[in-house]
Amino acid sequence: MKIIKTEKRFCECCMEEHDVQRVVIREHNVVRGTAIDYDAEYFYCNHADETYSDEEMLSANDIAMKDAYRKAMGLLTTDEIIRIRANYGISQSDLSRLLGWGGKTITRYEGHQVQDNAHDTILRKLDDDPEWFLVLLESAKKSFSLAAYMKYQKLGTQLFERGHDRYLRRAIYSRYARLMDNLEFNGNQRLSLDVVTDVICYFSNSPLVTGLYKVKLMKMLWYSDALSYKRRGHAITGMVYRALPMGAVPIAHDSIIDLQGIHCEEIEMGEGTAYKFLPTENTSYPSLLPGDVEILDAVIKRFGRASREDIVNAMHHENAYRETAPRGMISFRYAKELSLV
Repeated sequence: MKIIKTEKRFCECCMEEHDVQRVVIREHNVVRGTAIDYDAEYFYCNHADETYSDEEMLSANDIAMKDAYRKAMGLLTTDEIIRIRANYGISQSDLSRLLGWGGKTITRYEGHQVQDNAHDTILRKLDDDPEWFLVLLESAKKSFSLAAYMKYQKLGTQLFERGHDRYLRRAIYSRYARLMDNLEFNGNQRLSLDVVTDVICYFSNSPLVTGLYKVKLMKMLWYSDALSYKRRGHAITGMVYRALPMGAVPIAHDSIIDLQGIHCEEIEMGEGTAYKFLPTENTSYPSLLPGDVEILDAVIKRFGRASREDIVNAMHHENAYRETAPRGMISFRYAKELSLV
């Protein structure tokens, strides 16, 4: 028994007013055949040497027991369900309506009823995927007042935008999963998207870099990793590059340029879309080491003012590109023969 508070109050045990202790006791119980332990709170009367509880404590202790069972079974706890709903600012009844459940289902799950596995999975998906919440909300739009709909849409959109970079990073890392330990193609460096972001921002912010469109940027990234490998035995970013018609391009390049912190502008040019990289607010580059910056500056000195055609032509003359099959992954073993020194 652990004492957490002492207060003078009317004691319902001995029916007198005196100092009563609020205590925590480790309880053991069996719920649905599963043995669980949990902390329960009681009042303790030292006159009668007995514990007792009021209605609020009885309710809290029952939830504590149910939450211990939820944890044992790998289910969301009461507080976690409340947090998920609160993130969207949605009422209990409206969330039940959104999910097509009975009107009091969420109310019960935030109280004393343990959810089943199917409903738990749905609540976890809601927590992890704000985009899905927005899809459900649009489908159920007629079920809500306009004010409620607008409120939920605004909060859901904010959650989606905040989580977009996390989802994007997860997708990029998944594409690199089997390549993380392939030293020949990642340049003896595990992929770091923080480093990738800082390198792109460093190039974008440099006054010595002009006309930084996607094709030019992709080549500057490869030259930076290849020069780093040539000088130090490891790349900077850990990206893996393929030999495409216009030179080296990293795997997941379309997603990488959308990472948070990178300022990329789409420009319609003729029959296609060009991507121009602009200066950003990120000027600290916390993921770059002094040696990295030295290599980036060397690449800027050589290609910062080069045209797209110039850097593509230079790439086409590198042995790393000439010795790699079309669309094949470029081995860093050719970095020793790089034209940059």
